[in-house]
Amino acid sequence: MYRVLLVDDDPHILRVNEAYLKKRGYQVYSVQDGVAALAVAETAELDAVILDVDMPGLDGITVCRRLRELRTVPVVFLSAYAKTDDRIRGLQAGGDDYLAKPYSLVELELRLRLRIEGGRAVKRREVLYFDGLEIDPELREARCGGEIASFTALEFDLLAFLAQHPGQVFSYAQLSEQVWRTPINQGLHNIQVCMARVRQKLDALAPGRQYIETIRRKGYCFRGKKG
Repeated sequence: MYRVLLVDDDPHILRVNEAYLKKRGYQVYSVQDGVAALAVAETAELDAVILDVDMPGLDGITVCRRLRELRTVPVVFLSAYAKTDDRIRGLQAGGDDYLAKPYSLVELELRLRLRIEGGRAVKRREVLYFDGLEIDPELREARCGGEIASFTALEFDLLAFLAQHPGQVFSYAQLSEQVWRTPINQGLHNIQVCMARVRQKLDALAPGRQYIETIRRKGYCFRGKKG
């Protein structure tokens, strides 16, 4: 049974989402504002969060940033806005997926389950070592020289996937299919934003070392010698 926190100031949307997910076997926590969401996140063991962007008081972007200080669970944003800039804002705040209203409950649950199960699959793998860099699937973090970098669920899934296939070049379409698990026409900009964040964190962790290389017109490749 997966444990999901629903956050939305619209009580109708909250009831519909809660009823559907409960029928699918989820344990659901439902709140209508950001303050209550953070309170639940501090005490409950969660597998994912479905978070409305446009809420009074603490909006979803702010809530997501604060959630990232508490949890690394997947965060799926819901919003009435579907522009690329809005999706990028949500991803830059630490979100893992973005679904525009109105949406299909079937698609929402599918995206949610894929995010949860994708993260759990990565957790079962052993720590990876590359030229002083440690990638720890259980803690979902990277370490180098005593310093630690933490990643969102999707960021870590992208990093771990590339690190598990060093030297191989993966296109946007392949990453979309293998990690993001959404049609490439919906996920291209999202992958670019998340990969940029992953590289920024790795650069801050290990200055002067380039672990992820962009191969022009082809995709991304993880560079590093195991050991």
